[in-house]
Amino acid sequence: MRASPRLAVVGAGWAGLAAAVRASQAGWSVVVFELAAHAGGRARSVLQAGQALDNGQHILIGAYARCLDLMRTVGVDPAHVLLRTPLNLCQPDGLGLALPDGPPLWAAIRGLLGVQGLALGERLRLLATAAGWAANRFQCPEGMNVDELCRSLSPATRALLIEPLCVAALNTPSAEASGRVFLRVLRDALFMAPGSADLLLPRQPLNALLPAAALTWLRAQGQTVHLGRRAHALSPVANGWRLDGQSFDAVVLACTAREAARLASATGDTEAAQWSPLAEAMAYEPIITVFLQAGACRLPRPMVALPAGDAAPAQFVFDHGQLGGPDGRWVAVISGARHWVDRGLEATAAATLHQLSQALAPWLQGLAPIVLHTWAEKRATFRCVPGLKRPPARITRRLVAAGDYVQGPYPATLEGAVRAGEAAFEALADECQNASFPASRA
Repeated sequence: MRASPRLAVVGAGWAGLAAAVRASQAGWSVVVFELAAHAGGRARSVLQAGQALDNGQHILIGAYARCLDLMRTVGVDPAHVLLRTPLNLCQPDGLGLALPDGPPLWAAIRGLLGVQGLALGERLRLLATAAGWAANRFQCPEGMNVDELCRSLSPATRALLIEPLCVAALNTPSAEASGRVFLRVLRDALFMAPGSADLLLPRQPLNALLPAAALTWLRAQGQTVHLGRRAHALSPVANGWRLDGQSFDAVVLACTAREAARLASATGDTEAAQWSPLAEAMAYEPIITVFLQAGACRLPRPMVALPAGDAAPAQFVFDHGQLGGPDGRWVAVISGARHWVDRGLEATAAATLHQLSQALAPWLQGLAPIVLHTWAEKRATFRCVPGLKRPPARITRRLVAAGDYVQGPYPATLEGAVRAGEAAFEALADECQNASFPASRA
């Protein structure tokens, strides 16, 4: 009997876990190295003052087919851990976009025609513009930003609909965000399969969505997971790689772009040396999350859009009391938060409190919320700008990068990370299929 091929996966975020699970399914022997003491990467739960808090309010949508399939593979039922609702980006007063149920095309048409807060002419212009995007197969010039893409729309339409959609999907302000990526997200969410635009809101901590179950599943398959262990030295050997003294047939670098660049540049490989600067050059956008306690108050919906501005940081607020958490636990999200990071977390939390007190006064009924914790994820996503040069997944022979930052059509999302992890393993399996060991086994 010939030994199974050995795969090293550096990083136990969603991309690394996806690569490890798919490799294990194919019969490979897998060793995972994770620097942190916990899995999950930038979508994880961490203990704060004895409470399990997520490092940010992540959401999924119905179009995240690979994420949902991976969850099922490791024994997680998406229907149990996620609340599925039709897309609703309305503000507390009902202004905004709410999609009805039904076939995606007709739901999109009815939703765009029914946007509350816009005059009939503005809604017709919005529908005509969307039809033009569809006629052009949701393509635009590489250098066009979202503001330029939407220049025919009224200021009210851009403020009420385009900016919230853009910052939610790309975590980049519309004046700086890639129009091409924005269109791809709209196409896949609004005009593809039924339910693809549905919001999937976590009603358990992020660890329960994938990381904990994936670690349990991998260990049950006999795979090895090292938490709290950094990968130090990677060097090429005949027919594979040596990582910290262990030999592997192939390696997936599913760590951060900068950590992947560090490991790749030190290999001495010419192709890896050319790849590393692209990964090192990636720029990032932060997200700030403010956890609050508002007595036992409830919002009109589990997720509510907020009018944001210079003095109003948050674009969305979530009611965890409607998502299986404590009553009155609200979570406000500030995407594209560079300027608020500069102002400081204390000032951001104070501005968020004032914003919520004004925008949600009818639901607070005179109660003053209390800030429990403010979290800044400074490298939450890469800056999704026009003409961005993302590094390719392939680094060199039998060495592949996996992460939401590698070349692909999507912004930095959980779905992008999972797809990248699965694609990384598939590329390595194809490369190794003619080697002296089987790429898979029954």
